[in-house]
Amino acid sequence: MGLGKLLDPKGLFPYETRIPGRKTGFLRKTTAMARRCELTGKGTLVGNNVSHANNKTKRIYRPNLQTISLVSEILGNSYKLKISMNALRSVDRNGGLDPFLLKSKDNVLSAKALRLKRAIAKKTAKQAA
Repeated sequence: MGLGKLLDPKGLFPYETRIPGRKTGFLRKTTAMARRCELTGKGTLVGNNVSHANNKTKRIYRPNLQTISLVSEILGNSYKLKISMNALRSVDRNGGLDPFLLKSKDNVLSAKALRLKRAIAKKTAKQAA
């Protein structure tokens, strides 16, 4: 069992960072970054601009994040989430927010989306019983 599970047994903070200067590889749990999709965990990437003369300069690839209000049919409310447009297409393809959240893995969801997923699962279990 990793040390990350001991620090956070419920898995509420899925994003891990390494503490610089440590040779042991100790992991520290952090909250979601500002430029990260709340549903897929997609974040910024780093790459190079390559010129015709093969000069390389650093650049940042940012996800296309928008604040979107999505409706949960099971809970009967709308929720504002900061998601990538790729995630919005995935939500549409899966039939809405509720099926998408129930199908997605807990370690990629933000804390807000994880609370939504648990509320949806609780309500569906109550309706089935």
